Amino acid sequence: MENYWLSVAQRIQALAQAGLTYSPNDYDLDRYHQLTDISVEILAKLSGGEPSQIKGLMTADVGYRTPKTDVRAVVLRGDKVLLVHEREDGAWSLPGGWADIGLSPRENVEKEVREESGLLVRAIRLLAVVDKKMHIHPPSPNYVYKLFFLCEESGGAMAEGMETLGVGFFGLDELPPLSVDRNTETQVRMVVSLAQQPAAVYCD
Repeated sequence: MENYWLSVAQRIQALAQAGLTYSPNDYDLDRYHQLTDISVEILAKLSGGEPSQIKGLMTADVGYRTPKTDVRAVVLRGDKVLLVHEREDGAWSLPGGWADIGLSPRENVEKEVREESGLLVRAIRLLAVVDKKMHIHPPSPNYVYKLFFLCEESGGAMAEGMETLGVGFFGLDELPPLSVDRNTETQVRMVVSLAQQPAAVYCD
């Protein structure tokens, strides 16, 4: 139970920190400060520490930026790979997105596939760890590591999600226009090839 509440406090603080970083609205900023205080209160109860000390430790991390983690799923049906149609830019990508605090990398990628495509999958193998700056992506304000996982279907049915306009399986010779901020054609081809090799892993 203690680990559960620790995870809750970490997730609340992550949401609060994101809001404080990006919200231009004074009313929302006040709410995000309140969320920080709630997470501090939980951690103080768990640790027996002074709330002021805990808040100081938490807010001290704001200025030090670490790489953001993007997770992507490689789901195959025969020689075709699952892609989702992104609402944001109208192009296609391997299902995935930013990793959420409180979930493991595997749990994150499984969640993303479910939310974006309607399919239930199980992440079975890491295929690649990519440093975004070393590949041909548009400029990004974030420094990003991309984790690609081979996933196998376990249920569900294809359906668009809140962030997607459509879902489909495509052969490598019939790829639609790709969302190159999320994945390049070279990367899609690479991870499909890696999926067909039992022990192959790529790392930048």
